Amino acid sequence: MTTKEYQSRGLLSIFLHFFGPHRRLFALDMFCALCVAAIDLVWPMVSRSALTQLLPANAYTAFFTVMGVMLLAFCLRGGLQYVVTFWGHTFGIRVETDIRQALFDHIQTLGFDYFTKNRTGELMSRLTTDLWEMSELAHHGPEDLLISAATVIGALVVLMTIQWRLALVIALLIPIFLAVVLTRRRAMRLASQEVKVTAAEINADIESSLSGMRTAKAFANEPVEVEKFRRSNARYRQHKRKFYHEMGLFLSVMEVFLSILSVAVIAVGGWLIMEDRMNYIDLITFSMYITTFISPLRKIVFFSEQFASGLAGLRRFAEVMRTEPSVCDAPDAEELTDVRGEIDVQNVSFAYTEETEVLQDVSLRIAAGETVAVVGPSGGGKTTLCQLIPRFYDVTDGAITVDGKDVRKLTQSSLRRQIGIVQQDVFLFADTVMENIRYGRPDATAEEVAEAAKRAEIYDDIMAMPEGFDTYVGERGVRLSGGQKQRIAIARIFLKNPPILILDEATSSLDSVTESKIQRAFDELAVGRTTMIIAHRLSTIRAASRIMVIADGVIAESGTHDELMALGGVYATLYRTQTEVR
Repeated sequence: MTTKEYQSRGLLSIFLHFFGPHRRLFALDMFCALCVAAIDLVWPMVSRSALTQLLPANAYTAFFTVMGVMLLAFCLRGGLQYVVTFWGHTFGIRVETDIRQALFDHIQTLGFDYFTKNRTGELMSRLTTDLWEMSELAHHGPEDLLISAATVIGALVVLMTIQWRLALVIALLIPIFLAVVLTRRRAMRLASQEVKVTAAEINADIESSLSGMRTAKAFANEPVEVEKFRRSNARYRQHKRKFYHEMGLFLSVMEVFLSILSVAVIAVGGWLIMEDRMNYIDLITFSMYITTFISPLRKIVFFSEQFASGLAGLRRFAEVMRTEPSVCDAPDAEELTDVRGEIDVQNVSFAYTEETEVLQDVSLRIAAGETVAVVGPSGGGKTTLCQLIPRFYDVTDGAITVDGKDVRKLTQSSLRRQIGIVQQDVFLFADTVMENIRYGRPDATAEEVAEAAKRAEIYDDIMAMPEGFDTYVGERGVRLSGGQKQRIAIARIFLKNPPILILDEATSSLDSVTESKIQRAFDELAVGRTTMIIAHRLSTIRAASRIMVIADGVIAESGTHDELMALGGVYATLYRTQTEVR
């Protein structure tokens, strides 16, 4: 389904959509569940017939034949119950994995702004705990409702043929019981939703705390982290306690009504026997059906709990699926191929929020194969400008073109395949060195990966590692130094070999010797390619043919190093400051 379809459909329609591919398995589960209910309904009637007809007539053969048939029926029931349990849960897990895949696929389409606003731990909770409860609802919900409805209605019909007065008493009590359950369902749903929110917050806190463990230890702030988690954990305990309070009310109501049901049957049945309107065998039959009622009524109660949890998860799932990506491909978007690398920024303005404008009427033209450096004070808009080119965000006003084509008219995937980005904040996956470099081009051979590593000046370091290219880098590359991580990220770009390069502080974590080596490699890679270099260290922009100075969201200065030094403006001040520091 598309995002628009998720927005227009109700929760039940969204849920049932995922049943479609597995409808045969669902039908098998429901059929077997009905057969189980039928056998449970038949047994009291068979017992009544045996007690009223076969035993008084001393019909040994018929009696034990009937008992043998019922024994076989209960053996069949055991087999059917296996099908319901195994294949029913198989159906549930298939629905769960389909929903999880749809959710993950949709998350991949969301823009940078979504991940800025939402914590990783909360998204993990939506992908795990919430979906497990939806899986349980997918399996047990329809099955429990079907068995319960079939058993209760079927039993009432049979009991009406035996003694309608006593059956009417039972029929009046059951709706009262269901009314109480439905009344309490909303409270359970709200309590369950609060539990999910706090559970997601705990996941987010754990993820944040574990990721920042080294920082916490460096500042000796372990007690601060413990206190933060204690507060989150206490909120979870409070909401969970409220949920169990609601569940306790359910269970208490159920036990009271089941007891009332049993007492009512014996009391009214005893009165009818004393009035000579009913016999003991019929009362025993009624009692057996009351026992048959207990399981379905319990299932209704547990279904209400399950429904509350599953619905809360479904709402959170639908909330994400109904979120429109901030950056979408146009309906007529075309593929970007045969790239020369000409970039034209035309009167571009951009704001992350309505209150704060980051770029204001910026215009810049970069010829194919030209190397342009972008410098300026922190927060001036340098990185933002470079993020607009691969369309991580859409411009607020103006336009950006690549080879004369508006980036908003190009498919995002084809545009980003043509652009190589080395960011200041390096991210490595919890995988091997080989796979982290190969991420630049997943189909690359081992030889091509090794060549990229050599050009990034990281090959010797890799070969000195315990398992070479098969060395595990740890979570976020924690087992590597900052310089090693950055050079592996640079190796990815050498492997990708794109026509457009964006180097966002690409050598900021390197020592002077390694930086010099990498710079030579970048100079080689930049030949014949359009390159934008964002730099604080002005020593890294020697190869730039032009230097753009961005300050306060506008291009304050533009020119060569000598021209800008002669101008005596922002660039000259930055250069002299760095020279004095050195």
